Amino acid sequence: MDLKRLACAGLASVFGLSCLGLSGCANLADSKAGSTAAGAGAGAALGAVISSATGGHHRGRDAALGAAIGALGGYMWSSHMQKQKAEMEAATAGTGIAVTQTADNQLKIEVPSDVSFDSGHAEIKSNLAPILTRFAETLKANPATTVRVVGHTDSTGSDAINNPLSVNRAASVRTYLSHHGVESSRISIDGRGSQEPIADNASESGRARNRRVEIFVAESAAPPAPAGGAPARPADRL
Repeated sequence: MDLKRLACAGLASVFGLSCLGLSGCANLADSKAGSTAAGAGAGAALGAVISSATGGHHRGRDAALGAAIGALGGYMWSSHMQKQKAEMEAATAGTGIAVTQTADNQLKIEVPSDVSFDSGHAEIKSNLAPILTRFAETLKANPATTVRVVGHTDSTGSDAINNPLSVNRAASVRTYLSHHGVESSRISIDGRGSQEPIADNASESGRARNRRVEIFVAESAAPPAPAGGAPARPADRL
C-alpha cells in the first residue's frame, strides 16, 4: 500500500477524521496544529498502524513517519476559533490590544498595561471590563476551548514583589471571566514576573510594554465527548 495513502487511513482511524485522498492529508497538514502529548501518542499509534500494514520490516522509518504526522495532532484552528478571533478583533479595535493566531494554533490576546492594570496593582481597570465581558461571551459560545492567562511585570522592584503581582493579575482575569459564566476549570493562570520582557526595561515606554497580560485560547484537536452522549464531532478545520 502506498505510504501516503496509508498515512491518510491511519490518521482517519487515530483522529476520527475523514481524509479523502492525498489532498485530505495536505489539508490536515496545512492546519499547523501544535505538537502536544496527545499528538505524540497519536503519532505512536499511527506508526504502529503503518508498521503492521507493511509487515514490520521498517519499524524505525514507520515510527518516524508516525511521529511526524502525530506532531499535527495538538491544537487545531477551526471555524469556531476563526470566528472568535474576528469577534475579539472587533471588540478590541482601537484599544491597543493585540489579537493574533500563534504558530501552534492558539488565539492570543495581549493586553498592555494602559488597558489592563495600574502600576503595582492587580485590580482590573474599567476600560478592560467590557472587553473581558465580550471575551467571556465568545468562550461560552465555544465550550471546547481552554484558556491560559499569563501575567507579566516590568523589572521595577524585586522578584518577591513582581512574581506574586503577575500571578494576582492573571487571577483577577480568571475571577472576572468565571463571574461572567465561564467555568473556572477551563482557565489556568500563570505569572512570569519580569522574566519575559518584550521591550527594553531601561525606558519608561519599554517598561510599559512589559507590564501586560497575555490570554491564550486553545482548542483540542480531539474535543472530549460530552457527558452521557456520543463523542463530540471535531470542529471544521479551515
